[in-house]
Amino acid sequence: MTDFPEGAPCWADAMFKDVEGAKRFYGEVLGWTFGDASSEYGNYTQAYADGKAVAAVVPPMPGGEDMPSAWCLYFATADAAATAGRIRAAGGNLLMEPMQVGEFGTMLLAQEPSGAVFGCWQPGQHKGFEKMGENGAYAWAEVFTRDPGKADEFLKAVFPYSAQRMEPGDDPAAAGMDFKVFSLPGHEQPVLGRMRMGEEFPPEVPSYIQLYFTVPDCDAAVKKAKDLGGALHFGPMDSPFGRFAALTDPQGAAFAVIDMSTTSGEMPRLSDE
Repeated sequence: MTDFPEGAPCWADAMFKDVEGAKRFYGEVLGWTFGDASSEYGNYTQAYADGKAVAAVVPPMPGGEDMPSAWCLYFATADAAATAGRIRAAGGNLLMEPMQVGEFGTMLLAQEPSGAVFGCWQPGQHKGFEKMGENGAYAWAEVFTRDPGKADEFLKAVFPYSAQRMEPGDDPAAAGMDFKVFSLPGHEQPVLGRMRMGEEFPPEVPSYIQLYFTVPDCDAAVKKAKDLGGALHFGPMDSPFGRFAALTDPQGAAFAVIDMSTTSGEMPRLSDE
């Protein structure tokens, strides 16, 4: 991949107490293979799809053994320190100050005001995803939040986003839905979605970012995930974007799979704010 523009999703990783178990699960469900653990960087282990880097898994850092497993999405930045300043100014919380990771790049971890955790990555030798939107690779992400107003204002203050609201149209299932997409200057397609969490989400579920990974067959991926101890939470469901389903893996990390070759219905209409 070429360099990612400011604010574009560029990388994903997840922390697991049982890294070998996570490798087996995602190897089966998404077809990933894995490189060697980098002992110099906390046994950080990259995942590959067809030889291209698509994500990474890592054991807990010392003192973080009680942290729940979760996927973290990283947004590209040309200046992690400046982005950290905008995060603070917009009411976000810095969980990890900008930290240089050898020659690979500089990372930070943060929490937007409604609670969703994310990262930012200033690239060095490691640019980010080596492929996207292909089988086994990252496809899309959505911020699920109980306070969309706070999340929307924060995202636009930190990154150069413009926002559009998705109109529900005639679909009764979409009635009352509050969904926006965020785009970057000069890019035709949106790079991020934002969904308001409704009463269908248990109150103990915090705001989070849902990552979608591409699969050739959504139903087959769901079956394999369930057979391996994962849980299905939504779908499979047809949409104009593809057939998708929301899952958690056996260690509780939420993710989604989507078959973008199987589409149904007309594309929804977007309206500018």
